Amino acid sequence: MPGLESLQIKQMVNCPESFTPDMRCIMGESPTARGYFVLAGMNSAGISYGGGAGKYLAEWIVNGYPSENVWPLDLKRFGTLQSSRTFLRHRVMEVMPLMYDLKVPRWDFQTGRRLRTSPLYDRLDSQGARWMEKHGFERVKYFVPPGNDLLDLDHSKTFYKPDWFDIVGSEVKCCKEAVCVIDMSSFTKFEISSTGDQALESLQYLFSNDLDVPVGHVVHTGMLNEKGGYENDCSIARLSKRSFFMISPTDQQVHCWAWLKNRLPDDSNLVLEDVTWKYTALNLIGPRAVDVLSELSYAPMTAEHFPSLFCKEMSVGYANGIRVMSITHTGEPGFVLYIPIEYALHVYNEVMNMGQKYGIRNAGYYALRSLRIEKFFAFRGQDLDAFTTPMECGREFQVKLDKGIEFLGQEVLLEQKQNGVYKRFTMFILEDHDTDMDLWPWWGEPIFRNGRYVGKTTSSAYSYTLERHVCLGFVHHFDEKTGEKLVVTTDFINQGEYEIDIAGQRFQAKAKLYPFSSLFTQRPPQG
Repeated sequence: MPGLESLQIKQMVNCPESFTPDMRCIMGESPTARGYFVLAGMNSAGISYGGGAGKYLAEWIVNGYPSENVWPLDLKRFGTLQSSRTFLRHRVMEVMPLMYDLKVPRWDFQTGRRLRTSPLYDRLDSQGARWMEKHGFERVKYFVPPGNDLLDLDHSKTFYKPDWFDIVGSEVKCCKEAVCVIDMSSFTKFEISSTGDQALESLQYLFSNDLDVPVGHVVHTGMLNEKGGYENDCSIARLSKRSFFMISPTDQQVHCWAWLKNRLPDDSNLVLEDVTWKYTALNLIGPRAVDVLSELSYAPMTAEHFPSLFCKEMSVGYANGIRVMSITHTGEPGFVLYIPIEYALHVYNEVMNMGQKYGIRNAGYYALRSLRIEKFFAFRGQDLDAFTTPMECGREFQVKLDKGIEFLGQEVLLEQKQNGVYKRFTMFILEDHDTDMDLWPWWGEPIFRNGRYVGKTTSSAYSYTLERHVCLGFVHHFDEKTGEKLVVTTDFINQGEYEIDIAGQRFQAKAKLYPFSSLFTQRPPQG
């Protein structure tokens, strides 16, 4: 618009403007004061945001929820840790120049860092850890091997194949053939207990799966709303007859706490405690994890003695009271160790020392992401939201419709089971995509079926096992004439020809409703 060069400035407006730590506005109900709603921090985009933001907040106030997923803007994505004046001052000084910058995938803020750290932070940092931040918590992306150019890796910001590709590939390989350790201390951890049956009765109503299981069992379940959508996706271990241990995604800490506090009965005999800070979590992934843990605990850890989805307090090294769970959040064999923080360094050192003969190494969240996506594992906040039900994402196993007690969202799920769903969570394997030369899929790419738009991807990763990119996303079925939503059947998914659009270029993709069975074939231990 060359005419702008000669235009006169008639009026200049100079006024205060509010900015947020992540350049997105804040809206929604306060987690601490029910009925107190917020809409603020427009980051100089108030005029363009105004109509939509006002609409959704009005729906929230009147109906109790907005008509669309607005989790990326929800006030509860922040905690008190982001309200420090020094933090806000430094972060906003970084935010301002970035408002119109191009944001590349896996991009991180540089200010307000090292705010929440694992007790192992310095130990991991000295071994080449490269960090990202989630809800103020430092988490390892990957570990740079000795001899790599650190400067290049720190500045590998691209939409194409990143410099960390081979590093993450070697971590994934180790997870599948030997054993890796991932520090997952940032995950949200709650304990719910009672003097009687109050804890069990309350959780049975608030969660979709049956939690009345034997002590020591772990249950994957959804915390659903009245519409059957995911407010949280979590794993719950029954520690005793009247005590439960709940693990949720990192950024669900404030939201999950508020949701439970507002719906649990006001009973002094029922206690909800946030114990996130009390435990360091080490995820031991790989076929050799059983050998490492067996030697450290002097206890058999094979499937016969320690079955899948089981929890037990054990000794590891000199440390007592370690909660060991036979889950890895990846579909690979292994265990998660929840360690009282004062024992964290000792247990980590013992694990690494014992694991040397089994080829142990550190790994980060990029490897975890690749593993979980190739196994078709959905994740809350990326794939699952308050408008997605278990029936729509292939998680019927998280639902027990006949557990003998009514639970939130049950009526909607019963209706979907009988009548079908209007969207289906689907796995796509890119067929003609060149990993080295083509732009990568990250998330949000359009999905086309037989040339028609049917949805978008929610997460993507390179599968080092399949040597292909894998995208996860939801497929919808619209009537070609009226645009009306139709039920998405298995045949509808299987009989279509699919393409994923990456920056305007379409790539053929194979759609699947279940992961490749070959990925679940455990390789025999080597050596």
